[in-house]
Parts: sequence; structure tokens; C-alpha cells
Amino acid sequence: MGGKSDNNLLFSSFTILLLISFSAALSSPFELQTLLPRPLPSPPTLSWHDSELESSSLQETSQFDPVTSNTTLQVQLELHHVDALSSEDTLELLFDLRLQRDALRSETIYSLVSKAVAQNPPRAAGRRSGFSSSIISGLAQGSGEYFTRLGVGTPARNLYMVLDTGSDVVWVQCSPCKKCYSQSDPIFDPTKSRSFAGIPCGSALCRSLDASGCSRRRMCLYQVSYGDGSVTFGDFSTETLSFRRTSVGPVALGCGHDNEGLFVGAAGLLGLGRGRLSFPSQTASRFNRKFSYCLVDRSASSKPSSLIFGDAAIPRGALFTPLLTNPKLDTFYYVELLGVSVGGTRVPKITPSLFTMDQEGNGGVIIDSGTSVTRLNQPAYIAMRDAFRVGARNLKRAPDFSLFDTCFDLSGQTTVKVPTVVLHFRGADVSLPATNYLIPVDSSGTFCLAFAGTMSGMTIIGNIQQQGFRVAYDLAGSRVGFAPRGCA
Repeated sequence: MGGKSDNNLLFSSFTILLLISFSAALSSPFELQTLLPRPLPSPPTLSWHDSELESSSLQETSQFDPVTSNTTLQVQLELHHVDALSSEDTLELLFDLRLQRDALRSETIYSLVSKAVAQNPPRAAGRRSGFSSSIISGLAQGSGEYFTRLGVGTPARNLYMVLDTGSDVVWVQCSPCKKCYSQSDPIFDPTKSRSFAGIPCGSALCRSLDASGCSRRRMCLYQVSYGDGSVTFGDFSTETLSFRRTSVGPVALGCGHDNEGLFVGAAGLLGLGRGRLSFPSQTASRFNRKFSYCLVDRSASSKPSSLIFGDAAIPRGALFTPLLTNPKLDTFYYVELLGVSVGGTRVPKITPSLFTMDQEGNGGVIIDSGTSVTRLNQPAYIAMRDAFRVGARNLKRAPDFSLFDTCFDLSGQTTVKVPTVVLHFRGADVSLPATNYLIPVDSSGTFCLAFAGTMSGMTIIGNIQQQGFRVAYDLAGSRVGFAPRGCA
């Protein structure tokens, strides 16, 4: 009898302690941080003049030196948002167009990965034929949100080029044009460049393309097509790219004579993906396969965004997470996301298994410079959203807006307290500023949680969540880093 009483006492004590702990958890305050509700940012303006490329826009630490040298360089470029190239000047319309581009890009990424996974076994290098591949690289509406200015050819012609971590192929519009879209600069004329050279059909560079062909002169042709029907076609060639006094070349790039579809006004694209034809891969001997960018919040800072190549791209104090590899696709930067905290507490239903990439290449998490809104797979998003709603229950709710289903009316507010959000990558807990997840969507004081759900198993970490961090890509070390104060 005594033993039974002791067991009952122990059980009762355990139950009481459990109830006390549960009550404490319910009553414990959410971890909050301050948000200063700022309106939609004003349309950006271009500040570049070609004469300024000799001083403010580009900085480097080496004298003029050809790419064959083993000397490593450090180059810094200004970045601007593609809204600066838009003819629209209404804040709400610019934001709506950004969301349209975003939806198109994310769907194209999902489609590309799905097609790559469906190829079983994957295509071997050099065994690709025809112009049947669909590649997400270029200036379609769903590709690239930031651009820079650099020199192409010898002598250099300064052109606007979109930067894209979700692309490999470098390309530029070229004359003569069968069909070219409108761009801010004159079309590049390869016949006026001393460094332009075609690539033979049988070369390894030509075989590295996902879609290649041969001209009558047995020179390599390329074609890049997009999920929205846009396409660029032309000569695959080599050319010199210039950064102030520094020239880098020869760089393999597409010289597009037929460019049709929903393109924006830059002259071409600088692919920053992980594939063999990307700019970081081609210039490994110059920049050690290292680059980083800082995308500033345009509503809070007048400083330009920036991109750095070389050893200086890796900031001190950055938190690093290892890069993972998709066996079917080498372009994207995959990382391991373990969970999400809201209000200082890990969301219980968001487990590492939700973000795992399987052996076939399905699922996983990528970091992307060209996607704006982070898209979590649906179970993770619902759990995170619900936790955020509980922590923000004192804020006045507003109707849903576009893809956002958690919005608040902050009109008339000068400061508000919102739950903290932390992304837990392997080896790197990234605490987001409030402006990186609660953003203005109109001029009436409506702010929305800048995350969305997706029925795809794949998660994309977008550039809104990356704002204010220097995001460092160390391909040599197979890692990505986040420096919260790396933009200074």
C-alpha cells in the first residue's frame, strides 16, 4: 500500500510541475523588437555616369592586369534595384510589378528543379543536344532584381548588367539585331571590339551549354529560354569584361542577336550561380571563387547596395552555413535550414525534416538574390504564420494583400512592437530585423508578413529577408555567410 501511495504522490507532483511549466510557457512574454513603420520607398534613380566609373562606382586594389595572372583581385561594384530602369513611377504599381516578377521567378525555379529531377539519370556534361532546355538565366521579368554597370569589350563599352545567383550563363544583347528589346544603352557591337572571339562548336565550352548548336561556319550558338516564353539566341563567344582599371577575360558569354519576350532595360546578365559557366567559376583564378553582396533597405537608407569579388568579399564576424549540392542541378545555392523561431521560441512544428533535400534532388532550401519574398513549404509557413499571429495579436489586422495573408493596419503608428524572427541554419542563427519581415504594401499604412507558403517542397530564402546583411558566397570553402553589420 505504501508503495502505491508513493507512486500516486510522485505522479501528482509530476502533473503539478507539468501544469506549472505549461502555464509559465503560456504566460511568458513574446520576445519583441521595435518596427518603425516607413512607407513604400520612393522610386530609385540612376546615379551613374560613365565618367564616374573611374572613381565612385568601382573600386579595386590592383593595377590593370590580364586574367592569366594568378594575382587575386578585389573589386567592389554598386548595385541598384531594377525599379530604377522602369518607366513606372507610381509606388503601388512598382510594388505590384515586383510581386508579379517574384511569382514568375519562383514558379520558374520550381519548374526548372522539377524538370532536372525528372531526368533520371541526369544528363552528362557534353551530351546535351538541340535547343530544348529551359534555363532560368537572363532578364525575363522573373529573373534578377539588382543590376550594376561594367565594361564589355576592348575598348570597353559600359553597360547595365543584371546580377543573378540563380543563373550561370553570362550574356549581352548584340548587333546586328534580328530582334532586340529596348535597353538604356546602345546595343553592343562585337565587330568594334578587339577582344571578341567566337567559340568553335566542338569545344568544351560549347558542350558545357544546356542548349547549344552550330552555325554554318561551325561556330557555337546558344539559346536560353524561360518559363514565361522569353528567349535569347545568338553566338556563344569570349569577351573581356572591365572593372575600372581591371580587365577580366576571356569570359565565355552569349552574344544575343534575337532576344524576345518580357525583358527589362538592362543590356544583359552576369550569372553568379554555381555552375561551370557562371562568372565566379570562370574567374576562379582572379577572385578565388568568392563574392558577396549587401542589399540595403531602400526605405531606410540612401546608401547603394554593393557587390564585392575576391577575398575582401568575406567579412569578419560572418556566421557561416555549409553549402549543399543538388545531384541533379548545380546552379543554385542550397543550404540546410533547421528551424524558425518566432518571439524567442522555436516553432515546434517546424522541424529539420520539412527542409530536407532527398537523394533525387527534391525539396531543400536555396538562397536566391532574384526572389524577393521568402517562400517556405506550406507546413512550415502555416506553423510560422500562426505563431507570428499569436505574438502580434495586439496589432490591428488588415485584409489580405496579393500573396500575403497576414497583414496589419499600422496607419498613424510611429513605432510598434513585433515578434522577433530567427532563421536557424546549420551553424548560423540569423536574427532578422523587423523591416525584413514586416513590410509596407501600400501608401495607407498596411504592412504584411513578407513570407509566403508554397505547395512545392522547396524553400526559397528571398532578398527581402537578406536586406542589411552582407551575404558572402565562399565557393572555395563551400559555404555561405551572413554578416549583420557587413554593409558598412
